[in-house]
Amino acid sequence: MAKRVYQVWKGSNKFILGGRLIFGPDARSLIVTISLITVPVIIFCAFVARNLLHQFKPYNAGYAVLVVAIVFTIYVLVLLFLTSSRDPGIIPRNPHPPEDEIRYESSISHEHGGRQTPSLQFPRTKEVIVNGVSVRVKYCDTCMLYRPPRCSHCSICNNCVQKFDHHCPWVGQCIGLRNYRYFFMFVSSSTLLCIYVFAMSAFYIKVLMEENRGTVWKAMKESPASVILMAYCFISLWFVGGLTGFHLYLIGTNQTTYENFRYRADSRSNVYNRGCLNNFLEVFCSKVKPSKNNFRAFVQEEVPPPPAPPLREMGAAEQDDSGGDPRSKVEDDLDIGEDLLKISQRRNIEDINEDIRSRGSTGPQLNVSEVDSSLGSDHRAPTIRSDARHSSWGHRSGSWDIASEVLANANVTESRGYAPSKETRQ
Repeated sequence: MAKRVYQVWKGSNKFILGGRLIFGPDARSLIVTISLITVPVIIFCAFVARNLLHQFKPYNAGYAVLVVAIVFTIYVLVLLFLTSSRDPGIIPRNPHPPEDEIRYESSISHEHGGRQTPSLQFPRTKEVIVNGVSVRVKYCDTCMLYRPPRCSHCSICNNCVQKFDHHCPWVGQCIGLRNYRYFFMFVSSSTLLCIYVFAMSAFYIKVLMEENRGTVWKAMKESPASVILMAYCFISLWFVGGLTGFHLYLIGTNQTTYENFRYRADSRSNVYNRGCLNNFLEVFCSKVKPSKNNFRAFVQEEVPPPPAPPLREMGAAEQDDSGGDPRSKVEDDLDIGEDLLKISQRRNIEDINEDIRSRGSTGPQLNVSEVDSSLGSDHRAPTIRSDARHSSWGHRSGSWDIASEVLANANVTESRGYAPSKETRQ
């Protein structure tokens, strides 16, 4: 039976509802986050908002306090769900390394007798142009791809994420290109919810002081829930409020959390800043890009790539391209050299015979065919090489004279090659 993409997913994500929802590996932290939101609101509705229902009698506005708290809490939980259950911008992995970037570099291997063997290597970085500025992108060994600009690999989810901001343990998901807007709205809405609960709890303390005409301490004793909620919201505001302010700064300068720390450490300029207004429009008014992954699609049978040749065969092929096996090349060179030597020696002997005839010498002529046979023998080849090495010609007044050393060597060669013929003549 064919499997779906989410069933063979290589990342650390968790899927529910047949791959319709994707979470991070720490999705259980959502239970803690939901509890930190809903429990204080339940306490607020039960001990504070319920007592304020009749404080605004003319228009029954007291019910609005309760309704606003419930509706706003549901809104915050929906934003939390949209942040944690959607694809943050995961880039699909490549099944194989990019072939157009593969390059082979020769390296000397002692295992192969010192021969040169090719080694597979990838450029670790590439240069791309962003807004007219050259930006360096890195190669990801896990995903086997060059990360696009502003992309980074999350070690927790084990995925490359577009416009990676950070991995938030409170939402159990990476924050990236496709869920950053919802993440900011969740954090800012949580800040507003904390302010609302804190303000309504403080207002209820004030109402108790006016009804009882007592001090603040007496009012706080009558409603300890209000005191607990005020303290809780005050502490939470330092967290979610500070986070909201920090991300407002990041949006205004078009940075991510990861880039902010990295650029600050490297003292690099931000090439993505388009101005404060355009930066806010890019985050809140641009269309959310569709996911690059269809987790419910069926996995197609992958065609295996052609097996890479072993290093020895690749090394031999490389040697063939550059000149073949060194030993065979040496043998070929020796054969060619010996053939050239025979041709040169044959022409020298012919010239000697012609010169002897022109001088009127009655000595025996050298037979070229027999010299060739003597040159082909293993025992006489060294003598011929030495003769050719010592032969010299001098040009005097338009005629060629043979040096005495060459004639002597020629006679020695002649006597060795033609001894039987002399006996026959005698």
